[in-house]
Amino acid sequence: MVMASPNATGGARPSRADLEAARGATLPDLLGPDVRLLICGINPSLWAAATQAHFARPGNRFWPALHDAGLTGRLVDCAAGMSAEDREHVLGRGLGITNLVPRATARADELDPAEFVAGRERLGELVAGLRPAVVAVAGVTAYRHAFADPGARLGRQDRELAGAQLWALPSPSGLNAHASRASLAAAFAEAGRAAGLPVAPTPP
Repeated sequence: MVMASPNATGGARPSRADLEAARGATLPDLLGPDVRLLICGINPSLWAAATQAHFARPGNRFWPALHDAGLTGRLVDCAAGMSAEDREHVLGRGLGITNLVPRATARADELDPAEFVAGRERLGELVAGLRPAVVAVAGVTAYRHAFADPGARLGRQDRELAGAQLWALPSPSGLNAHASRASLAAAFAEAGRAAGLPVAPTPP
């Protein structure tokens, strides 16, 4: 497995060659000392691995949804990498980001089922050390694979993970036509509220 270097694209949007070189690369977790809401993606996209920034691909609605939910105080744009200021801002809001599967692929359906199981075990170890209030898996299908729960629905789950509430949220990928930016924001806000974080008021 390849480990991409920080700012692998030099602060620019990745080229096609950069994206191809990022295949199989990994992306470090974004973690601070006081994570209240740990958001777990499926795996890094090639764009995310190339820029070394989570949910960086243009068209991914993760950062807009977090901003709309009130979980960030400004709209983060990671398309060319994450700035130090944005990193500190996100961590200062009690947020953390990891992935179920560490290796980057062009599509999530390139992953092997065994990778999801291994990811669940690693996630449990991470949560045991971090002690967040809520762990939110951003992708209900990935949640079903990882936790061997084919009937799982969106929202808070009946089980916990190392003492943390466990949630399954919609995938913010632009490929997920079932979720809108507004519905994603509402889902993230609900998980954030459960974690004790300040969120935007619920629309009437």
